[in-house]
Amino acid sequence: MSTRKRASALPFEAGVSESAVRTTAVPAAAARMPLLDAVKGLACALIVGHHLARYGPLPAGASTLAPRLFEWLAEDGRLAVQVFLVIAGFLAAGSLAPDGVLRIDRPMLRVFQRYGRLAMPYLAALCVSVLAAALVRPWLIDEAVPPPPGMAQLLAHGLLLQDLLGYEALSTGVWYVAIDFQLFVLALLAIGLSEVLQRRWVLRPERARWLAVALVLALAVASLAVFNRHAALDDTALYFFGAYGLGMLVFWIGRATRRSTWQFAVALLMLIGAAALALDWRSRIATALVTALLLAAAQRRGGLALAAWPPLVRLGRISYSLFLIHFPVLLLVSAVVARLAPAGPWVDLFGLLATFALSIAAAVLLYRWVESRPATWRGVLALFAGLLACGAMT
Repeated sequence: MSTRKRASALPFEAGVSESAVRTTAVPAAAARMPLLDAVKGLACALIVGHHLARYGPLPAGASTLAPRLFEWLAEDGRLAVQVFLVIAGFLAAGSLAPDGVLRIDRPMLRVFQRYGRLAMPYLAALCVSVLAAALVRPWLIDEAVPPPPGMAQLLAHGLLLQDLLGYEALSTGVWYVAIDFQLFVLALLAIGLSEVLQRRWVLRPERARWLAVALVLALAVASLAVFNRHAALDDTALYFFGAYGLGMLVFWIGRATRRSTWQFAVALLMLIGAAALALDWRSRIATALVTALLLAAAQRRGGLALAAWPPLVRLGRISYSLFLIHFPVLLLVSAVVARLAPAGPWVDLFGLLATFALSIAAAVLLYRWVESRPATWRGVLALFAGLLACGAMT
C-alpha cells in the first residue's frame, strides 16, 4: 500500500469535485463553471483509469487486449492530479482573497470548515474501504488489499496525518485529501501574512494586494525550484504548492483589466514554468504549467461559464466522491471475478468496465447522501466514530 499511496492520484477540491476540487468553499458566483466541471470529470476518469490499470488481479489479463493503453494509464494517468491541483488553487484564490486581500474574519473557523467539508465524504468512503477490504481478504490474495488497520492508523487517517506519521494508506489516493487540506492552510497562511505585514508597514490597499500575490508567487517559485525536487517532501504541501500556486496566480491574473498587464503576467508565468523545467524537467510540472496557461486563456475569453458536454460536467460534479469510493468497488469486483468467473482477458476487461460503472453509481450515492449535505461537526464526529467502529469490527 505504501507504493500505491504515491503512485496513485486524487481529486481534489478539489480535489478533486464538490469537495476535493471545489472544497475551497468557492463563492456562489464562481461555483458553477461548466468548463471546470468538465475538465475535472475528464481528469477524474483518467485517475480512476490509472488505478484500474495498476491495482488488483484484473489488469494483468485485460492489459493483453490493449497493452499500450494500459501501460499509458498505469504510468502517465497520474499526471491528471496536476489538473486538480491547479484548479484547486484557482478556486482557493477566488474563495480566500479574490482581490488579493483576505476576505475572512475568522481564519481558524474557515480551516475547521474546510476540514469538515473534506472529511465527511472522505470518512464515509474510508468506512466502506475498511469493510470492503475485510470482506475480500479471505478470497482475494493480492497486494492491493490493505491489511487490517490498527486503531492508531485509523485515528491518523481521520485526522489526515497518515502520511506524515508513516502509516500505510487504507485506500488509494487518500494522500491527496491530506495534501489538499495542507495546501489550503498554507495558502491561507501566506495571504494572512500579507495582512499582518500590511498593518505593520501601513501599506495602501493597492500595495497590500500586490504583497499577497508576491508572497504566493515566492512560495510557488520556491516549491517549483526547490521543494518539488526532493521526493522526501512529497508528504507535505511544500512539494505540491508549485502547481497549486500557479492556479492561484491564474485567478488573480484574470482580474487584470488592462490587456498589457494580463499579457505581462502570463509571460511571467511562462517564464517561471520554463525556468523550473530547465532546472529539472518534470512531466508533472509541465502538465501543471500547461493546465494553468489554458485556464488563463479560457478565463480571459470568458470560457469557464460556457456550456460543456453534460455527461462530463455531471461527472466533474461528483468527481470527489468518485475519487474516494472507486477503490473499495474495485476490491469487491476483483474478488467476485477472481472467485466466480472463468479466467480470461475479456472477463478481466469486463470486470474493469463494471468497476468503473459501479463506481460512478456509488459516487452518485455518496455525493447525494454525504458530500452535497452541509458539513457539520456532528456529522464529522459521527463518521469519525463510524470509521473507528468499522476498524474495530475488522
